[in-house]
Amino acid sequence: MNAYDIIRKPVITEQSMEGVADKKYVFKVAVDATKTEIKAAVEEIFGVKVAKVNTLRQLGKMKRTGAMPAGRRAEYKKAVVTLTADSKTIEFFEGMV
Repeated sequence: MNAYDIIRKPVITEQSMEGVADKKYVFKVAVDATKTEIKAAVEEIFGVKVAKVNTLRQLGKMKRTGAMPAGRRAEYKKAVVTLTADSKTIEFFEGMV
């Protein structure tokens, strides 16, 4: 796996943008990625220093498909990445705030 297989896409929501001031960034990541792999991928892609990585798995919502059987959205994994105090910010998120 390379770094771009681990980091799928950034999460741009009101709640995730509140953490940008504290250097906390949220990404959707590969379901089988570990915290150390996520840390290495973020450091490689954005050239920053990562202090901490918190992860959570989100189950897919149940969805109606008309009659039977009921469907389900895809599961995904989110990572909240906290940068060190002396690290630079990620420019991608700067225009969003």
